[in-house]
Amino acid sequence: MPIDKLCKLLDKLPSNIDAAIISSEVNTFYLSEIKFSNGYIFITREEFYILVDFRYYESTLKKSNGLTVLCFDDFKETIARLIKKHKATNIIMESNRISLTRSYYFESIFDCCGAKLIKTSQLDDALESMRTIKSEKEIEKIKIAQEISQEAFLRTLPMIKEGITERDIALELEIFMKKNGAESAAFDLIVASGKNSSLPHAEPTNKPVRKGDLLTIDMGAIFEGYNSDMTRTIAVGEVSDKQREVYNIVLAAQESALNVLASGISAKEVDDAARKIINRAGYKDCFGHAVGHGVGLEIHEKPSLSPKSNFTLKPYMVVTIEPGIYIRGKFGVRIEDMVLITDNGFKNLTSLEKKLIIV
Repeated sequence: MPIDKLCKLLDKLPSNIDAAIISSEVNTFYLSEIKFSNGYIFITREEFYILVDFRYYESTLKKSNGLTVLCFDDFKETIARLIKKHKATNIIMESNRISLTRSYYFESIFDCCGAKLIKTSQLDDALESMRTIKSEKEIEKIKIAQEISQEAFLRTLPMIKEGITERDIALELEIFMKKNGAESAAFDLIVASGKNSSLPHAEPTNKPVRKGDLLTIDMGAIFEGYNSDMTRTIAVGEVSDKQREVYNIVLAAQESALNVLASGISAKEVDDAARKIINRAGYKDCFGHAVGHGVGLEIHEKPSLSPKSNFTLKPYMVVTIEPGIYIRGKFGVRIEDMVLITDNGFKNLTSLEKKLIIV
């Protein structure tokens, strides 16, 4: 419930902080479970407020779940009134999600009220820490997003043949997801064939798929605000010995990472498990990204599973495991599953086949 989240957030803030203003769309949605593009959450030690303009007032009021909803014509006047009402002198904001210009704007408001902006990342840190641990409700939404994405992949697979373009494949995937419950794709889908598959973040082009190509599809859906993320690499028509060799190395690297995945394990250790397999096979310079990342309201959120990560995995974190090998100018392979960390290991939320599919 929103009030429970706000109380938990308040408990994480230093005792000298009188109030907090949350302005980013992703964090206001996380805390209130209400979507609005122009609004704020203002919390004090006494009361919690949602501030929105006229466009969102009625819908927000209906979903407020016990929070006080205020409609503002002049935001500056409304926030100043609340600051004075609660005698807030030390106020904190999201330092990582507010522009310098916006921070100056708020500082000018605070100055007029005898308050000051406390410049620290503690609010960001508290929110990020809360968001890494998913509730049962959040996990269910992520599962549904993943189911939609997987079904789109399976329904589109028979259409993939020599001559179809990368862009057409991406379009079919996105149309299916939207028709079957997704708000939208979770990100700009990656559909990359042949030489393009050596680009980890390739954009779909009008390039036709050719016989002998490896085709990488990195995709996800959004369901009720929550993202899914998965990648499969398939072969078109035929596969060379070299392509199969690289595919099997990436698959072994992913399985190695999954084998160590558990609550209490460092994220770096998971990355190391996959990276060692790839390095020993002679492809050290062909794997330049982290082995995984958190997924939730954002497609990339904490924790990061990288060589420099200092995170420890905990139950109810949702993360990806996605090693890859990218041979410049030739081809690339990435295999990505999205998993839920549990008390005694993990649950793989991705149920698609991982043996090399040839279409």
